[in-house]
This record gives sequence, structure tokens and C-alpha cells, in this order.
Amino acid sequence: MSNPDPVSGEVVALEGVSVVRDGRLLLDDIDWHVDRTERWVLLGPNGAGKTTLLQVASTYLGPTRGTVRLLGETYGKVDVRTLRERVGYAGPEPAGMIRDRLPAIDIVVTGKHASFVDTKWHDYDDADWELAGRLLERFAADHLADRRYGTLSSGEKQRVFLARSLMTHPEVLFLDEAMTGLDLGARERLVASLADLAADPQSPAVILVTHHVEEIPPGFGHIAMMSQGRLIARGPMDEVLSADSLSECYQEKLHVEVRDGRYRAWLPD
Repeated sequence: MSNPDPVSGEVVALEGVSVVRDGRLLLDDIDWHVDRTERWVLLGPNGAGKTTLLQVASTYLGPTRGTVRLLGETYGKVDVRTLRERVGYAGPEPAGMIRDRLPAIDIVVTGKHASFVDTKWHDYDDADWELAGRLLERFAADHLADRRYGTLSSGEKQRVFLARSLMTHPEVLFLDEAMTGLDLGARERLVASLADLAADPQSPAVILVTHHVEEIPPGFGHIAMMSQGRLIARGPMDEVLSADSLSECYQEKLHVEVRDGRYRAWLPD
């Protein structure tokens, strides 16, 4: 397998990507590049195409047209199973495959093989279990290690699954609606964890899907804004995210401000 371009450090590249399913245009001529040092937010309303775009970028969905490169390899010209060993993915679809009866520490360690079965089906050494414990601690979830996954709250499950997504030391991390269903306290704890992740220079490139600017963690420096299957704006956060771009994205007159590294949007009186 060839390495990604050492000059650009590109981890994701979409060029002229469109997706048509059942006669519906879900993605329309997307061009997007993500560098290995970047942390991106993919923002837009429900139905904008965010999850579809993330699935294409991570090779879990093939494009109808266009070129997709992940970690320097072109979709359709590489065994994507080998690529996925270098990718972290957390979202409702993979989370739905988790066995509720397994303890949280088992959920994390099985991420090494992208497996959703009992640990008895693969071999794990002491270093694997130690890493799983450290990852739980990183997301303030080490006290959950022996708890059955099915007994955890939504916020606790999210933190366990984020820990799992780092088990393979991924080069890029895809997070699909990580805040969905969380109460305010759980959301803020997860935002803080992602801010810590963004601040770590050894962390992978990250792409976080959300439809709320309040969920953007400090340290995420780039944004791609979607509406009706198209990218309407993309680039550095402080240049792209504005009242005008947000209003265009949501088809609603909105104000936006940033305070202490956090964004807030609201409707005018």
C-alpha cells in the first residue's frame, strides 16, 4: 500500500463526487480536501447530506460519480478493509451493532479488530487491555470499565464508543452526530473531551458532523457547510462561519457569535 502524499499530508480528498440513490440526488458535485493536521466540522440541517458525505469519505458508501481518496488510496482501486484498519468511525450505525451485554472495556478493546463480537473470538494481549483502559480514562469513562454497555446512559455510551474509535491509532477519525440525544451536561463533557483531542498534536485528523454550532468544540479550526446535498462554504472556521453563511445554510435569518472559543446562533427578534 502506498503512503499518503508527504507534502500535502492529505487524508481525505473528494473530487466531483455525487451520489444518487433511488433516483434522488443525495450529494451534488462535492469537492473537499482534508489535511492530516486539521480538525473539521461538517455542519448543516437535517437532510443536508452530512451522513452520506461522511460515509463516502470513509469508504462505507461508494459514489455514483467522482473520485474518493482516503489516506492516499483511491476508492475502487484498493481493498477498503485494509484502509478501515487505519480509520476511526463513531456514529449511530456502527454503535447499533454493539452487544449490550458486554462490559465497556470489552467494547473498547474489540475496536482493535473493528469487531462487534465477544473478545474470545480474537486475541488481545496485556498491552491491548492497558490501551483500552487509558482510552476510557482519556474520555473520563474509566469508572465505566466493568459496566455492561446496555446499562450506560447515552452520554456514557458516546464516550465509550469514542474511546473504542481510537483503539487502532487511526490516522483520521470520523464522528457522526456524536452529540445526538445527550443532555446538556453530557454534551458539555463530550465537547470538552473533543477539545482536548483537538489540542493533542498526536491526535488524528478529525471530522465531526453536527447541525448545531453550539456543539463545535474549541480547537476545531475548519468547517464545511452543507445544504441540499451541496457544500456551500468550506475553509477556516473564523473566515467561513458567519451570520450570512449560516443563514444560507439553514435557509433562515440567523445571528452567530463566538465567545471564549464557543459559538452561539440565534434568531433575531
